[in-house]
Amino acid sequence: MHQKRNLLFALLGFVILLAGAGTLYNFLSAGRTADNLVGGDTVPAATADPAQQGSDAPADADSAADEDAQSVQAPDFTVYDADGEAVSLSDFAGTPVVLNFWASWCGPCQSEMPDFEQAYQDYGDRVQFLMVNATDGSRETVDTAAAFVQEQGYTFPVYYDTDNDASATYGVYALPTTYFIGADGSAVARASGALDAELLQKGLDMILPAA
Repeated sequence: MHQKRNLLFALLGFVILLAGAGTLYNFLSAGRTADNLVGGDTVPAATADPAQQGSDAPADADSAADEDAQSVQAPDFTVYDADGEAVSLSDFAGTPVVLNFWASWCGPCQSEMPDFEQAYQDYGDRVQFLMVNATDGSRETVDTAAAFVQEQGYTFPVYYDTDNDASATYGVYALPTTYFIGADGSAVARASGALDAELLQKGLDMILPAA
């Protein structure tokens, strides 16, 4: 009887812990709107010297661009396309990249996606969009994410982080998160929270080659 009661308490505690974790995650991701871009030297690159990492202080687009020389190389990762084929960030070397982490259940992710779709229509021939879905296999699956994209009619390239390689590599703990990566592979800027059209354009201007 005593053992059964202890087991019941343990299970109850585990349920409470899971609920608390879910609530915290929702708090971190829901209703969050990015109000600035942070210099890309804050990207958690495993190959970068921690002593040379920049501060996490917000920087406007102009100052972040001026500090491009201090940016670190965006670390490589592997995700999967709709056909299950492996795709790596390094496959797009020489092309500017917009790397966005999202999930179909994430409200802020949903709010920014029409702007990403428009940006893809405008710049898809010059910039590689990597819309990386946080595919954990439970709350988000390939099927639920693909169904959402099809239902909304989005045409930007979607990739699935089924191995959690991209999210772990970039230390993504809240969605959405966006990185702007230059053609030379440098992490120019990032934003945590939903981007509006204006801020998305600022990030694009930072990585687009001069006309």
